[in-house]
This record gives sequence, C-alpha cells and structure tokens, in this order.
Amino acid sequence: MKKSSVLLLALCSAVVFAGCKDKEEATAPAAPAPQIEVVNSTPAISIEQEDVAADDGSHEGMYRSELTNEWISEEIKDQRPIAAMVDNEKTALPHYGLSQYADVVYEMTNSLANDGITRFMVLVKDWEKIDQLGSIRSTRPTNLVIAPEWNAIVCHDGGPFYIDDYLAKPFVDNFSGTFSRVDNGKSREFTEYICTGDLDKNFESKSNVSRTYNEYYQGGPHYQFVASDSEINDLSGAPGVKDCTKIELPFKHNASKLEYDPATKRYMYSEYGQKHTDPGNGDAQLGFTNVLLQNARYVKFDDNGYMMFHAIDYQRDGWFITEGKAIPVTWSKEDEVTPTRYFDTDGNEIVLNTGKTYVGLIPDDKWSGLSMQ
Repeated sequence: MKKSSVLLLALCSAVVFAGCKDKEEATAPAAPAPQIEVVNSTPAISIEQEDVAADDGSHEGMYRSELTNEWISEEIKDQRPIAAMVDNEKTALPHYGLSQYADVVYEMTNSLANDGITRFMVLVKDWEKIDQLGSIRSTRPTNLVIAPEWNAIVCHDGGPFYIDDYLAKPFVDNFSGTFSRVDNGKSREFTEYICTGDLDKNFESKSNVSRTYNEYYQGGPHYQFVASDSEINDLSGAPGVKDCTKIELPFKHNASKLEYDPATKRYMYSEYGQKHTDPGNGDAQLGFTNVLLQNARYVKFDDNGYMMFHAIDYQRDGWFITEGKAIPVTWSKEDEVTPTRYFDTDGNEIVLNTGKTYVGLIPDDKWSGLSMQ
C-alpha cells in the first residue's frame, strides 16, 4: 500500500480563564508542541460481507449521515447537530431519548469530586424528531472544545465561570437553560428536558445561531466509515487485534460498563449496576456499534473538583472496539474545529462500522484501571 508522510503540527496552548469574585485565576498549563510524524495512508480494513440490503441506489432522497453513516433524509443534510449535556448522576436516571435519538455519545469525567462522576454529551443530527431528551445539565470547557469539531450547538443549563471564555469564541454556539421543565417528582435540577418544539423556539429567539452548517464546519463524514451497506470491518488481521466483549471503564462513581451482544453486534451500556434503559423508547437499552476510548490528560482548576481534559492533544493512546474485537490506536486533535483522528499502530486512519458510536475520555491517571476482556 502506497503511503505518504504528512507532517502535522499539534498545538496545545495555555488556556487562561478570568477570575470570578474571590476565586483565584486558574490557568491550564501549556503542553509542549513538538512536530509529530503521522503516517497517513488509505484506510486499511478487513471487510466481511454481510447479508444486508445492498447500496444499490434505492435510497432516493437520502444520504449517509456524517455522524453514523446510516441513510437519513437528504432534507437535513446541511442541518447542524446538537450536543446535549445530559446529567449522569443516578438521581437523573432513567434518561429519556438516548437510545432513540443519539448518534454519538461522549462520556467523560465531569468533576474530580464525587469519585469522578461522569456526564454525557449527546450528539443528535435529526433533532426535529426529539420528543423528550435528557435531563439537561451544565456544560464544561472540555465540551466546548469538542463540540465545535461537529459544528454542533451545545444545549445545556449554565456552568461554572470557567466556560465563559469558551462561550465567547466565534465557533461556539449554545442554548442554555431554555428547555422544558417536566414534573417527574425530582428536585428542580433534574427536571429540564429538550422536548418537542424547544429547539425551534431557541433558534427563533437566538437568530444569530444558524440551523445549517456555517463557515467553521470542516465538511464531509466526521469519521472514516465502511463504504457500503454490505461491508463490515471486523478488525480481523488488524495490528494488535484482540478479543473484546466486555469493557469496564474506570469511572468509579458510575461503574460504567459495555458488554457485546453478538445478536445485535452492539456494545450495550450499563451503569450503577443496571442496564441503561430508555422509558421513552420502550425501555430499550442504549447500545453502540463502535467504541472509541481516549487516554486523556487533564488539568485540575480548583478544590471543588472542576477540571478540563486536554482534548486538543497529539498521539495519545486509545482503543477502537467493534464486532467483539479491539485494536490499540493513537488519537490526535489539532484545534477546536478539526475532528479528532484515530490511527492504528501502522499509521492508518481507522474505519468505523455504520451505527452509533460511544466515545469515552478517560483521565490518564485512571487509564490503567480500564478492563477489557
């Protein structure tokens, strides 16, 4: 396979935040910015032919989603996705809408307090279909660094003052605290959901936010996907491949797990010792075709547990998991609007299968606690 070397300059600059009241100014340390050599070649995949409907041109009026590679309406091709911040405290369960509407779900440590509780960032392309999604909570700086690579509109309810400088950046759009309240018998912080019509109202009231992709959108599929409906990347023959049917993530508070279901070929998500089910979708369990895990450095801001991942970084370790197999990868991200890229140990960009993707950002000092069987 012919290969060419591409020299990338990965920049991680210091992040400076304005102080608030009597709190001290918090500054993220600058990361070194050496030149790195990434071998980038035509994606190498092991293709298995599956007995599914072929891509025979019968999908008139449809296109392949840039988030999942699934066939969806061409009418929303230029529509920006949303990135909804979903509370992942046990009290917030059950979540509504994730199994039905989510295309990509990020799980990451939200705070160093409470045994490193996590929060979800849920990417949804076809948000007009949402009946109820959430519950919605506050955002963090990390989310405002990652969401722009999707040109996504962040949907949240406030956040610490550390987010202020990020919200001011021209490539960050957001709707905050402007969603429906649902009487679910819980305290107020667990009652906010994105419901039917909420997003339309937000676009109408915030006319400077575009519904369609703007000048910061990088274009094309976010990931490299298999080329047709009949192709499956089963990872056989990939460098470093190993069996992986059970993943225990080192998130102590949530005890997050993913277990492979060979019948559906998806990794089914559980936390707090129970299946993650969606009462808004017939109690369907949340599941993913692809799993991406990132070993991520972070900075602690204060004694309250506020922190931020170095989502812009280079050649960090990770894993790509699909079809009951796993391969080691490295991941790199150049800047806020450029997608995170994942490469196998031969330097080839990985190829994902069609379907939902789970992305886990794991603190580097917890990475050794990751269990994969």
